[in-house]
Amino acid sequence: MNAQPRPKFVYVVYIVSTPEKVFAALTDEKTSAQYWSGNRVVSDWKIGSPFALKLKPGMHDVVGKVLAFDPPRRLAYTFHPHHDGLEREGPSRVAFEIEPLAGQVRLTVTHDEFPAGSASFKQVSKGWPHVLSSLKSLLETGHGMVAPWYKEAETA
Repeated sequence: MNAQPRPKFVYVVYIVSTPEKVFAALTDEKTSAQYWSGNRVVSDWKIGSPFALKLKPGMHDVVGKVLAFDPPRRLAYTFHPHHDGLEREGPSRVAFEIEPLAGQVRLTVTHDEFPAGSASFKQVSKGWPHVLSSLKSLLETGHGMVAPWYKEAETA
């Protein structure tokens, strides 16, 4: 019997910044709102502590727990959306690897441990490229971006 493979999302982005600034942006509530389209990360960042991606009013948050906290190199947490029926899937895992490279940073995001056939995987595969592009824009220009799907909802 062939088991359906578990999906895995990997994204690499190069940012003209320092590892310290990238790590701070990934963990600071106020800064995260600037590149997460108004959503923000909240945690005390101790291993085992709760993590939340606080979504806009009227939306259920993404919750999890901190798995790794090694500034400015590595951050990981579980990721469990509580909207659109995704809470039934259980948590996945997201890990950030930060590497300095001659005046820039290579940020690798690996989001895995999804169940086979995951609906959450489809959403994060759409969301992460925009979030990470917005992070890059914020750190390089001082301006994040708003996800187009939020703008569509605001004009509907």
